[in-house]
Amino acid sequence: MKTVKVDLGSDSYRIEIGRGLLSSVGEKLRQLTKAEKIAVVTDDHVRRIYGERIREILKGAGFDVKVIAIPAGEASKNLRVFGDVLEALAGFDMSRSDALVTLSGGVPGDLGGFAAASYMRGIDFFQIPTTILAQIDSSVGGKVAVDLRSGKNLAGAFYQPKGVFIDPDLLSTLPTRYAHDGLAEAVKYGCIGDRELFELFESIETKEDLEKNIEEIILRSVLQKTKFVEEDQYDNGSRQMLNFGHTIGHAIERYFHYSTYTHGEGVAIGMSLLSAQSEKLGYTESGCTDRLRAVLKKLSLPTAIGVPAEELILHALHDKKRRGKEITLVVMKEIGRAELVKVPTEALADWIVTE
Repeated sequence: MKTVKVDLGSDSYRIEIGRGLLSSVGEKLRQLTKAEKIAVVTDDHVRRIYGERIREILKGAGFDVKVIAIPAGEASKNLRVFGDVLEALAGFDMSRSDALVTLSGGVPGDLGGFAAASYMRGIDFFQIPTTILAQIDSSVGGKVAVDLRSGKNLAGAFYQPKGVFIDPDLLSTLPTRYAHDGLAEAVKYGCIGDRELFELFESIETKEDLEKNIEEIILRSVLQKTKFVEEDQYDNGSRQMLNFGHTIGHAIERYFHYSTYTHGEGVAIGMSLLSAQSEKLGYTESGCTDRLRAVLKKLSLPTAIGVPAEELILHALHDKKRRGKEITLVVMKEIGRAELVKVPTEALADWIVTE
């Protein structure tokens, strides 16, 4: 088993990575919390597969357990479902000393974490991510949120978990599309800070290669995410590097009402389009876009979209990375290195170009 410490002073916690880890989560939680009750926030897909198993694991460690399942999908990450979860916590008669566990992909993780931050002004919470996207990205770093009609993740908080337990065996039930969806974020980490991770993706040729290297991919991604979170917990500086591909990606998700493209697919297109344009503008080393697109296509991820650029720009203006009349874009300088570029909103047409 691998352990990564997220060093944030009084908010520090550990991320544990290991096959078969789920079976020992109850004992680990017993050592980390004084809770008598644990609410497990998940979605209806994950509940069917793991709901009873997690209930028995936690009950075996002496906890009183309630499993709260929300409808699967980004459309559930809204204020109405958020309110339903808070009411369920209150209906379970949870106290401030009790705890919440998210067993899920990114949507229940974000929404459940925000519920933990809000219920009685904050209770302990723990993450057990069940998708690649959640294991390598959204379960780490303490960003919890829901979407508003105006845009993605516009209501939320910074609220760190007390522990993250990553079991790669949980990925065995993940449909292929959503496995590849999550890997878009790992490719992102290779682009912005880990050239060797990117080159690992270039070397992978088969499904067997990918499965053999998945723990290394998860670990290297978590280490990258941890580095940026420790440098900039509240996302005012270098942590914004993690948004590579996200300004366009979020605009794509919003344009299609979170129904056509997954988050990772949107990010893949965003990285591809922005890199192509930044290479044309002389910001990105020649050839990087071709290498990036080759890796994305190998993972069955899209690299272009038939939506007018002006439509994406309109949605990008609602992005939370906008500050007044400027928006910060993450531009890859070369494989493994990126920088933040502040762009006036009226100049976005120079950067967001569809093909």
